[in-house]
Formats: sequence, structure tokens, C-alpha cells
Amino acid sequence: MLRSLAIATAIAFGTVIAAPVFAQDATQGPAAQQTPVQVVQAVSDDLAKAIDGHQQELKNNREKLIHVIDDAFLPHFDIDYASILVLGQHAREATPDQRSRFAKAFYESITHRYAEGLLDYTRGRVKVLPFTGDMSDKRTIVRSQVVLDDGKTIAVDYAFRKDKNGTWKAYDVIIEGISYITNYRNQVDAEIRKVGIDKLISNLETQGDQALKEMEQETKGQQGSKQ
Repeated sequence: MLRSLAIATAIAFGTVIAAPVFAQDATQGPAAQQTPVQVVQAVSDDLAKAIDGHQQELKNNREKLIHVIDDAFLPHFDIDYASILVLGQHAREATPDQRSRFAKAFYESITHRYAEGLLDYTRGRVKVLPFTGDMSDKRTIVRSQVVLDDGKTIAVDYAFRKDKNGTWKAYDVIIEGISYITNYRNQVDAEIRKVGIDKLISNLETQGDQALKEMEQETKGQQGSKQ
């Protein structure tokens, strides 16, 4: 499931086809706040411009690939809020410094693990569905459909919330009903109970994607032993 989530997320952010422009979008000037659909489109446009035609170069230069992803994602993704949700009940126990370190280490671990997924896409595989949310709400969902390598179509949804400045930012990706926040929260909870939050953060900071792999493998092992 994690590999499908990674591939679909990479494809979705890398190859989005814009939905029709709606009335509320057309009336906004350049300085206006972007709608959630426009945020998804902005991320996809930035990634497409940076990646298209440069796949081999970026594959050979991982640092540059990470920089491309950061430039596209960071302005539009609420990493701090997402990390609090991943920490779950442990967020209340963590100090501000621990929460900050976890957010940075967790984001970088995921980015390094799944970065190359963005290099495997072809255009025309993602369609953003017509937006049915309410712009007056503080939370909403942007829905899309992604065609994978085997031709299957899966649902990929993006959860958005308005920050304190009224800017829409994504904080979760839901693939076929599976939230990456929920998925990692279960793993992080098990790891914190096992080694403590400081050790978890240290592992993420020093081992990065390897720490994520070990957490996932252990979770799968525990699930398998219960069956």
C-alpha cells in the first residue's frame, strides 16, 4: 500500500491536468489567495517545468531533485500541522523543540524516500475532478483520479485547510480511502512507545528513509503475527 501511495502521490503532484476554471477562480487577481484546485495546479506546474526533460540529470543529482521538490511543495504544504496529526496524542507530550525537529525530520525522510517516484511519470495520467467544496469553509478536499502503470484508476484526494493567514494549504493525501496521516500515525505511535520520541526523532534525522522502512516493516510484522 505504501508503494502505491508513494507512486500515486508522486504522479498526482507531478502530472495534474487542471479541472475547468470555475467562476470564483476566474474573478481572482494575481494577488488573491489561491483556491485548493489552484494550489494543486501550481504545484504540478512548478514540478512539470523543473522535471520535464531533466529526468536523467535529476536522477543522477539527488540533491538537486530534493531542491526541486522543496521549491514546489513547501509553500503549499502545511508540514507543521501534518506532523502534529502524525504525532497524534504524543504531540501534547512533546516540547515545541521536539515538534519542530520531528516535523523537519519526518518531511525530509519521506521526501528522500519517495523523490524518485516523480521521475517515472508520463503526462496525461491525472485528472482533477470538478471542485464541489465550499470556499467559505476552513477545510475542504480536492479529488482526482490517477492512472497507474497497470492501467488501473485510483482515487487520490488532497485534504486542505486554511492557515491563520487565510491561505489554503494541503496537509494530507488520501489514496483509495487510505490517509497517509493515519498510516504514519499508527507507525509513529508504535515507535514512540517502543523507543521514545527523542530516539525516534534522532533515528529520522540520522537514518532518514531507512528509519521509515524499518518502522513499516515492523508494523507489517506485528500485523502479520496477529492474523
